[in-house]
Amino acid sequence: MAFWSAENATKAYLRALKMGKRGKEPDVSEFISAMAAGNNAQLMVMTCAGVAGSTALALIAAARQTGGKVVCILNSLDDYVASKTALGNYGGSLTFVIGDAKMVLNDYETADSVLIDCNIDGHKEVLKAAQ
Repeated sequence: MAFWSAENATKAYLRALKMGKRGKEPDVSEFISAMAAGNNAQLMVMTCAGVAGSTALALIAAARQTGGKVVCILNSLDDYVASKTALGNYGGSLTFVIGDAKMVLNDYETADSVLIDCNIDGHKEVLKAAQ
């Protein structure tokens, strides 16, 4: 049974802000980071419709706070190459898996946190697979 950690949530939130290097108001990415870290998620899985970006950084920040792992499911090798470039130094902080999210999610039944990009083709089926 996971417990809520306000300290982890706060630290992950602030780390996500720094990783995003933005001077504007926080967006949903920092909230996602705080939620995952606050729940002490150890295995975080995300699906991406394209290039992994700020949401991946948010989960990386949460994983650094909890000592967890982030898996990013991508549709193509092109998305992988672009994601590694977009994430820069943080690209090595998560595991990339290329394939059909509906099928790949079966390998991560023990995930503490699953984040599905609603722009992914068949996102409703992907959500059902995650459940």
